[in-house]
Amino acid sequence: MNVLEAQAAFFAARRPRKDSPHTTAAYRRDLAGITSLLTDDPERFAVDDLTAQALRAAFGAFADTHAKSSVLRAWSTWNQFLTFCVSDGLLAGNPMGAVARPKTPPLSPKPLRGEDTPERLLEAAASGRRQARDPWPERDVLVIALGLVAGLRSTEMRMLTADSLAGRPGEMRLHINGKGSRDRSIPVEPIMERIIEAYLDSCERRFPRKRFGRSTKLLLARTGDPIGRGGLEYLVKSCYRWAGLHDRVPSGANLHALRHTFATRLAEDGATATEIMTLLGHASLATSQNYIATTGREQRAATASNRTYRSLDQVFSNDR
Repeated sequence: MNVLEAQAAFFAARRPRKDSPHTTAAYRRDLAGITSLLTDDPERFAVDDLTAQALRAAFGAFADTHAKSSVLRAWSTWNQFLTFCVSDGLLAGNPMGAVARPKTPPLSPKPLRGEDTPERLLEAAASGRRQARDPWPERDVLVIALGLVAGLRSTEMRMLTADSLAGRPGEMRLHINGKGSRDRSIPVEPIMERIIEAYLDSCERRFPRKRFGRSTKLLLARTGDPIGRGGLEYLVKSCYRWAGLHDRVPSGANLHALRHTFATRLAEDGATATEIMTLLGHASLATSQNYIATTGREQRAATASNRTYRSLDQVFSNDR
């Protein structure tokens, strides 16, 4: 069997897992990227040719042009693929154990810096300060709010429809199609309901000929089509810039800084790791625990327990 046939069998075997389209697309990119470095003719490249030596060379070339996180993700994809090949009798053993993978530092939350930054960002968005080609403050406010009070990822925002908000008035919940097909629902306050209603009203004014069904994608580009990933990232980045807050955004965070701010504020206000895990859709409790471990309140409590502080207090009191 050639490597392309084996990969097709791998995806067929995963169908009962109900992977999200995003996950499947990422797996396909990882498999195709390494395959292109293994051979120029994958139809003639047999599964038996997937040796440790060949894979080490391919991953070495891949690492020269990709970030650590990309290499690690590709390593994981290929490890799963080759484990499938072993279980299906296509290989005697998984050679990925002989392929080095990068060590990545523990994930650290990257919330917006400055206690008043979220409020200033929302105020600037609501006032229409973002001077885009076609200003749309109702959409800007909605996007920022979805990050700050619901902690949505970029993909989750783009998957929202008008049907995503459901429930009785005053008790609405936002239903999210989350990462790894982990669906969740987040309670929202009445102000969020009003923000969404104001945005939908603005859509009807902007696109009078467009039919808005309950399954229509919620966030739209200025053309009336569903907003893309790049468009959403640019929208948030320009909101920071026009609010004069771009220097308060951690490097590499952008839209994700809104999600991290949501989680960090939950932790600072006393939410448990389990509650944070549920609201953010984390797969691991350890990821949620990171937010509690790095909050200012917890760090202050930890440093305050240093017994040297008692000595300082005693010395200072005696001097007085």
